[in-house]
Amino acid sequence: MRAPLRKDIEIMAPAGGFESLMAAIQGGADSVYFGVEQLNMRARATMNFKLDDLEKVAAICQEHGVRSYLTLNTIVYDHDMSIVKHVCDRVKEAGITAIIASDQAVISYAKSIGIEIHISTQVNITNVETIRFYSLFADVMVLSRELSLMQINHICDQVRKENICGPNGKPVEIEVFAHGALCMAVSGKCYLSLHTYNSSANRGACNQNCRRKYKVMDAEDPNIEFEIDNEYIMSPKDLCTLNFMDQLLDTGVQVLKIEGRGKGPEYVKEVVSCYREAVDAIYEDTYTPEKVEGWMERLRSVYNRDFWGGYYLGQELGEWTDQAGSQATQKKVYLGVGKHYYTKIGVAEFKIEAQKMRVGDKLLITGVTTGVMEVEVEEIHVDGQPVEEAKRGDLCSIKVPDRVRPSDKLYKMVANEEVV
Repeated sequence: MRAPLRKDIEIMAPAGGFESLMAAIQGGADSVYFGVEQLNMRARATMNFKLDDLEKVAAICQEHGVRSYLTLNTIVYDHDMSIVKHVCDRVKEAGITAIIASDQAVISYAKSIGIEIHISTQVNITNVETIRFYSLFADVMVLSRELSLMQINHICDQVRKENICGPNGKPVEIEVFAHGALCMAVSGKCYLSLHTYNSSANRGACNQNCRRKYKVMDAEDPNIEFEIDNEYIMSPKDLCTLNFMDQLLDTGVQVLKIEGRGKGPEYVKEVVSCYREAVDAIYEDTYTPEKVEGWMERLRSVYNRDFWGGYYLGQELGEWTDQAGSQATQKKVYLGVGKHYYTKIGVAEFKIEAQKMRVGDKLLITGVTTGVMEVEVEEIHVDGQPVEEAKRGDLCSIKVPDRVRPSDKLYKMVANEEVV
């Protein structure tokens, strides 16, 4: 089967805030998904929008031709319904494209007021009959992360052959996870955090117990215990589909979802850019192993727990990370904040608040309007004089490729093992 045309493939990016929203757009995303303060699977994350941000988010997305999806996909109790209805009403008023939902109460109310609905991974869709049922309500459905390429291909074929259409009258679009963190539980349904901290993952308040190292103790002899070495046995490596993207697109899927609403804007831009380029390369027949390795090298530079292909290729067991936290080859170190931009000469002024900035440093500038900007320092001026480095407390100027706003954050990128 020939891979679908690029215009049929939607790259869906995470947006945990305005910086990441702009980074997704800069990376080439076709759509973004995000949460507001409550009732989403990252409800406890600091990276969430406020309800009053909806109009601004919708306006930015419409300006750039990007679709916007609000996640409303947690378990919902009776006392939540007034909030659910209020959020849905605001989504409708603001012009957000769709909501991503899993609870039938949310789906029912959204449908009643004419909001486009997408079915969340929490529903755990694994067969055509479930697609047929939810087609009464939804135009887009994300499949279970535990399916193989063969199973996905069968579902996509049946949707096409049987012309299973959503409320918009068009065949249901199939969405899959393409990249990012995976949960050890089936479609995210986990009780570890609830049992240990009374903090429900299914209400968006996961404490990520699975990401830790554990010891096994002999119940009959407490003096005997084993530390599980070299593997965090409940913490999967990150999903990455770049090296078999052509096979994934051949199944007939239309939406590629990138995980990472809790990640920084530099992660969003780099990952989205790599997947945008990969899809374009497949369409242009220039997708090669050499290009894949180049994209993988870039992905390794941002937050990751190492990579594996998930269950798409028929693997029965997961691959677990062997260390805590990120295995990124680079990390960002905070330097300071933007103060002024001189339009005519393309120079930005920054206040250095931590560490030192030197000629030759690779910098990252982020901001709610700026998104993500990368710069290599060619020269630095302090008090109008050229210097080799700017230190804490200095007001310094450097050449930049685009406009910098006051309060934009300045970082330098260093090797992960480098001592700053």
